[in-house]
Amino acid sequence: MKDQFQSMNSGKTTDIVYIAFFAALIAVCSWISIPLVVPFTLQTMGVFISIGFLGGKRGTLAVLVYILLGTMGIPVFSGFSGGIGVIFGATGGYILGFLFSAIIMWLIERMFGKGNKVFLISMFLGLLVCYIFGTIFFMIVYTHNVESIGLLSVLSMCVFPFLIPDLIKIMISFILVKKLRNIAKNN
Repeated sequence: MKDQFQSMNSGKTTDIVYIAFFAALIAVCSWISIPLVVPFTLQTMGVFISIGFLGGKRGTLAVLVYILLGTMGIPVFSGFSGGIGVIFGATGGYILGFLFSAIIMWLIERMFGKGNKVFLISMFLGLLVCYIFGTIFFMIVYTHNVESIGLLSVLSMCVFPFLIPDLIKIMISFILVKKLRNIAKNN
């Protein structure tokens, strides 16, 4: 009985460590800014890697921990920012969209398993959900705080410039998760 209890606690401790590590990974990815015409971070890549490696449940918890840390004011968001103001700012919907991406990816994993094709499709759909939620949120906040803004304007500012970088991040995430899964399987 004692061994079974220790084994259960050991598994929970391992889960907590993995969740914390991947929440930190997402934070580090958010701090890395690639300076192109429109600078972009690697946050979405951190989210995809977390879900892909940890699985839906633990990966979603890592994303949630990341968002909660930032909401509490810890500077884990892009540009070393943090606080509730970032979440309720115009682009905060994209940060919250990471959680919806994770949930969608988790649901897809539960329905179809953890295969490579399923993971690839889930990243595309997760990104789409993040774009949709973030864009709607941006339009609401921007209209409330500044002035009315059209969908095409928001897409031109917040989605179109990031499509190619996000597709590249999906491919890199796919390759890295595949390698990480193989390493973990062999250890």
